Amino acid sequence: MAPPSLSLKLARRQAIQVTTDSVVGMKPLFGEGAGPLLIEPAVPGVDGIAWIDSHRDHLSDLVLRHGALLFRGFGIADDDSFGRAVLATGVRLMNYIEKATPREDLGGGIYTSTYFPQDFTIAQHNELSYVKVWPKRIFLACMVPPASGGETPVADVRRVLARIDPAVREEFRRRGWKLVRNFGSGMGPNWQHSYSVDTVAELEAYLSAMDIGWQWLPNGWLRTRQIRPAIHVHPDTGDELWFNHIAFWHSSSLAPSIRARFETDFGSGNLPYNTYYGDGEAIPDDVAAHLRAAYDLETVSFPWRAGDFLMADNMLVSHGRSSFTGQRRVLVAMGDGVELDKAAMAALTERLA
Repeated sequence: MAPPSLSLKLARRQAIQVTTDSVVGMKPLFGEGAGPLLIEPAVPGVDGIAWIDSHRDHLSDLVLRHGALLFRGFGIADDDSFGRAVLATGVRLMNYIEKATPREDLGGGIYTSTYFPQDFTIAQHNELSYVKVWPKRIFLACMVPPASGGETPVADVRRVLARIDPAVREEFRRRGWKLVRNFGSGMGPNWQHSYSVDTVAELEAYLSAMDIGWQWLPNGWLRTRQIRPAIHVHPDTGDELWFNHIAFWHSSSLAPSIRARFETDFGSGNLPYNTYYGDGEAIPDDVAAHLRAAYDLETVSFPWRAGDFLMADNMLVSHGRSSFTGQRRVLVAMGDGVELDKAAMAALTERLA
């Protein structure tokens, strides 16, 4: 059945009746169908944000099918239009919580992308996979493309899961994973910033509510531990997903020179971040390397253009950042929170007991 008509203003300010298919074109960004679905205006003068608002339900179906949608040529050229485009999707915005990297809060649930040295890459990850309520939707838009590099590579984590050796996969299914964070070295955010609290009492109340263990060390440092499943089920599609930060924060994922310096200065148990099996046993370096390779095999990327707007399912698709030269300004928003499955967490806790 043909989609309903939509009245849009065209370049000469004439209101005409056109079908959805004649307003925009849709095609896989890559010929083989991997990666985002590209959506572009098919006629001049389309009010892109109004189109998104009128088709939010259809777009929700498309993002479940493709993992990510790339809107190009929709007139999303500044902070205000990015915010309006995000709200046009119908998302319930969330704040960035349990902060791990610096970014600027622009207000209204809009942030800059992570401030991280441009000579380094940011590895594949699903946003906030380690918290109790994470975003299902994530949005990125390019305001200023870099001179070179600076892509936001993406990977379908259903396919990443399938790439992982069955023995490795089942070990993580059985044992889950543990994130250990150490606050006090001066590397990374302090606990006040990370947890958005001012006092020890507020901090400990938050950690207790979020099922995060903590320990105050003799040197005044804070150490936190949180255990999570490594494999999750998508609430809408029922797909199993490799949804975690295991490889991302494993010590072997650090550049060798940085890892050596951190371990010399702080000791291997005091790194700002490290990951373990859920029972606390170390994850071997070769296992972490295998996980990184699985991501690599499924990662695709595209050069940002000014005004590009990416809408992704944060559970289906991971993302990262390539190194770059020149200036780069990418905005981020996230929302539609998904709560950690209590039954899955209870089953993991019982297995680890």
